[in-house]
Amino acid sequence: MEIHRKASEHGWIEVITGSMFSGKSEELIRRLRRAQIARQKVQIFKPVVDNRYGEDQIVSHSDMRIASQNVRSSEELVARVDEDTEVVGIDEGQFFDLNLPTACDTLANRGKRVIVAGLDQDYLGRPFEPMPQLLAIAEYITKTLAICVVCGEPANHTQRLVASSDRVLVGATGLYEARCRHCFDPYLADTGKGKEQDAERQRTKP
Repeated sequence: MEIHRKASEHGWIEVITGSMFSGKSEELIRRLRRAQIARQKVQIFKPVVDNRYGEDQIVSHSDMRIASQNVRSSEELVARVDEDTEVVGIDEGQFFDLNLPTACDTLANRGKRVIVAGLDQDYLGRPFEPMPQLLAIAEYITKTLAICVVCGEPANHTQRLVASSDRVLVGATGLYEARCRHCFDPYLADTGKGKEQDAERQRTKP
């Protein structure tokens, strides 16, 4: 039986944000799958720079997966969204250009439900553009927390473990870990001692 769905006239923006290992991509995938189950047309995008787990999927750290398309810019993303698409998913929002908030606003004004996941802070604990601007215009915001690997408290920071001053250094386990406010050291990446700390914790685990 063919279902005739009334097109939505009201779009909005949802943002899922937090540190690495806090379940952002997992929550994004959960919402997108729920929309697919409801037989809504969903398109999913991620920046071309994020090639950690492949070029045609969003993959969470818990190995949840969903098919996606790579785009090089916010402008390309908007151009690729079909007229009859109802839900637009975007992962790794912090890796997009500064026009991402405008792109999401444009799509929402066209009646799309736009769901974006991304880091809110960089490895130094600074706001990670364009996520702060996106948070300012979003109707719904979900803040996710990880668990600090040092003390077990709620973690709001992404700790870089390797020496690098590049703001964008794509990686996951081995390069980064989640830490709380008190255990986070923004200068650890400058000293290169992060790997040593991680190795020491592994040796002393019971």
